[in-house]
Amino acid sequence: MSPAGRDWIDHPDEATLAHDLAWLAGEGNRLLRCTEEDFPPQLEAIPDPPAALFVKGDASLLLRPQVAIVGARRAQEPGLANARRFAGELATAGLLITSGMADGIDGAAHEAALAAGEPTVAVIGTGPDRVYPRKHHALARRIAEHGAIVSEYPPGTGALAHQFPQRNRIIAGLSLGVVVIEAGLRSGSLISARVAGEQGREVFALPGSIHNPLAEGCHSLIAEGARLVQRSDEVLAALAPAAVELGAELRARLEGATAPAGASRRKTGPFDWRQDEEYRRLLDIMGYDPASLDALVESTGFAPGALSSMLLILELEGEIAALPGNRYQRVV
Repeated sequence: MSPAGRDWIDHPDEATLAHDLAWLAGEGNRLLRCTEEDFPPQLEAIPDPPAALFVKGDASLLLRPQVAIVGARRAQEPGLANARRFAGELATAGLLITSGMADGIDGAAHEAALAAGEPTVAVIGTGPDRVYPRKHHALARRIAEHGAIVSEYPPGTGALAHQFPQRNRIIAGLSLGVVVIEAGLRSGSLISARVAGEQGREVFALPGSIHNPLAEGCHSLIAEGARLVQRSDEVLAALAPAAVELGAELRARLEGATAPAGASRRKTGPFDWRQDEEYRRLLDIMGYDPASLDALVESTGFAPGALSSMLLILELEGEIAALPGNRYQRVV
């Protein structure tokens, strides 16, 4: 522990503690510690993982398979349209949309997920009780009601420049992959993308016109090895194996057999869901009538994150279809 940390423990700021406790007493507010069973396992192996997260909303969503969509704050309308399209389609397909609630691409991605009737997660660079930019107060309320706002900074923390690049490691760490839509060469989105690459996550970039300065960052990422994508199904296909592995890890944790932090999730050969008893049981329980995710959680006993991973794989395999309102139906 750093000297500053030891000094804080020896001489705690009582006023700050009282402020934090008052926020935690609010409805839907939680401090999610890294030692708790439902702390997202995908964060455990990243460099400098957070010791705890302040969460406003549904903390269980952090266990679901996520894809980050990030990009320019001053995005142009074609970029905003692409963000809405990718976010809406990926959310409907079963991936949780995660972003930073910034202006531009971030906000468009959150809005599109909510418009599709799906939850979304915002990882912010301020305290959980602050909204930055201020224009997103209404959006922040909707995200807290239908998703989750996440921060590693305590209540009352204002917007400081160094905190936003720091929070990008959490956006990348929570996600199976990062999709970059419109980014200049100095865009903070490139930090998220490069951190994601260092963490072993997939990095996707949408190409643009060679005359558009906001496409230069995406072109730079593609030159460095990011996947060039033009359709959301390309993202889904690339992330399917990682979604399976995350679901398997969550189920193992639920059964008390969690792998050590930092261990590789891939322990066997290629995964075949047809040979997995839990996938067959899920399909039997579903039948052919539409069922909500909550209903399936109750009837199967699976953790929400693990179940979401399984549903995503079955959708990619053409066995089920995702319906509006976070519902699923088996396909004949």
